[in-house]
Amino acid sequence: MQNRPLIKTAIPKRRYQIGNYTAALLGEIDSGDHQSYRYILAWVPTGQRDPVLYVCAEHTPPNERADGAYRLRVVNENMTEVLDTGDGWGDLETFAEQALNLGMQMLGLMQARIDRLL
Repeated sequence: MQNRPLIKTAIPKRRYQIGNYTAALLGEIDSGDHQSYRYILAWVPTGQRDPVLYVCAEHTPPNERADGAYRLRVVNENMTEVLDTGDGWGDLETFAEQALNLGMQMLGLMQARIDRLL
């Protein structure tokens, strides 16, 4: 997957079971790529190791901060797209709610139950 976050270390903040996926919300991320991340929600199919979808809150570059301090980006096998920019994506609750909704829409899980594991 091109443009996937290269995560060296991160602290799990939350973990969810949603249908046949586990979603791990990571914070305090040290990345090996050119992005600086506030949070990442990584979606992994049950029984697999690698995520198939990432929803990221990235620090906006200083010259682009007029619209907000963070960018909301989705990354999967077929696309990498910034969906929004704003200060709210730096808030754990705001990010978690939107990242879960986006992932569920993109993976066809709108009827699935969300079980918070951590």
